[in-house]
Amino acid sequence: MSVTQAATDEVLIARIAQGDRLAMQVLYGRHHVRVYRFGLRLVRDEQAAEDLISEVFLDVWRQAGKFEGRSAVSTWLLAITRFKALSALRRRKDFELDEDAANAIEDSSDNPETVVQKKDTSAALRECLTGLTPEHREIVDLVYYHEKSVEEVAEIVGIPENTVKTRLFYARKKLAELLKAAGVERGWP
Repeated sequence: MSVTQAATDEVLIARIAQGDRLAMQVLYGRHHVRVYRFGLRLVRDEQAAEDLISEVFLDVWRQAGKFEGRSAVSTWLLAITRFKALSALRRRKDFELDEDAANAIEDSSDNPETVVQKKDTSAALRECLTGLTPEHREIVDLVYYHEKSVEEVAEIVGIPENTVKTRLFYARKKLAELLKAAGVERGWP
């Protein structure tokens, strides 16, 4: 994210704190997909992820005046999303990943053989990710899917940076072992 956009996000939050609905619409348009995807990875249910978006942006509307600017607005949004997702998971005991929806994503620019190889590798990777602890999966998700820095992950999760680094190290090590056991070679087709 550029410095201009970060500054713009902060300006939007300040305007939202003053009750500016247009600023809220702009912020929502800019960040709702990222919030949805992160929430979906945590709650593993499309409807619950949709509900999370509503709750997160309702909180932003209500709490914009309390934003202190100590982090990027996107980091703040993901931290709110994480808190809401964990609360939802505590309320709901049974949740499952919708494998059909995850497998339906295709890259149409590749030839069919490459697509099949990628699907097999993706399925193996998703399966191996479920072999990680929830704490390790969360760190991998934030670092690799949301491209957050160690510092930002530490802030979102509420743990020291060194703990993030340690979890990331062990998550990658365990993931490599699981992928090797699944017969997946390093690299992407």
